[in-house]
Amino acid sequence: MSGALQAVYKNLRSFGGGVTPTVEYLIVAGGGGGDTNRGGGGGAGGYSTASGFAVAANNQITVTVGAGGNAGTTAGGNSTNGGSSVVAAVPVTITSAGGGRGGYGASAGQNGGSGGGGGGSGAPGSPRTFTGFGTGTAGQGNNGGQGANAGGGGGGAGAVGSSVASNSTSVGGAGGVGLASAISGTSIYYAGGGGGAGLGAGGTGGGGDGGAYSAGPGTAGTANTGGGGGGGGDSGTVNGGAGGSGIVIIRYADIYAAATATTGSPTITVAGGYRVYKWTGNGTITF
Repeated sequence: MSGALQAVYKNLRSFGGGVTPTVEYLIVAGGGGGDTNRGGGGGAGGYSTASGFAVAANNQITVTVGAGGNAGTTAGGNSTNGGSSVVAAVPVTITSAGGGRGGYGASAGQNGGSGGGGGGSGAPGSPRTFTGFGTGTAGQGNNGGQGANAGGGGGGAGAVGSSVASNSTSVGGAGGVGLASAISGTSIYYAGGGGGAGLGAGGTGGGGDGGAYSAGPGTAGTANTGGGGGGGGDSGTVNGGAGGSGIVIIRYADIYAAATATTGSPTITVAGGYRVYKWTGNGTITF
């Protein structure tokens, strides 16, 4: 290959050579925390993915990874929504909303990327009013499930959280299933909802399990999946589960040169025809 042709080829492979590449992204927010006192499961963090996102040379993209929501403690009613995950590039900003927290006692779950499950309102064997659920964000997640005596499941990216089957049962609702992505090179489920108190199962994709109805703590959502936390049981002496933190992944064809700079220590791999940048904390990437 002549020197002139080599220069042209190098220019085409670079971000600064007048060629505008496109990237694919996955943006998962932090999952909501599960609460206690027959708590509802936390909703999964919002799940956003697309390809064909244009970037330009010398354009810095800022990445924010949402933290998981706090677990409800024995005081009750103090779980929190998950933090939003954001990819910000001029002139476009893409935000995945944090998961909604689970309900406490007879309170409703909160809105979020996926909604939190409703709390449980009373002892089994005595019919109770169904409690409200949090709603999900369109295109990012689903609603939580209703609680009654036990806690409802938090919504997941792929399905709504399950409602408690009857108003006198002590069996909690399951968290909604998440969605699978192979953007990292391996198919992985993200953004599963937390299970409600009463042994509601966490949704596939990092959702935490609900605790035993009488006195079981909720399980935390899995870190870097955006899974919701599980609801805690009835005794007033156990906590719910914290939500799992989010993740941001960007990839593009490896015919283009590596990014000129990154911060936040992303994991970088080159395989299967792609350059893949994965953040579990805040950072930047410059093309």
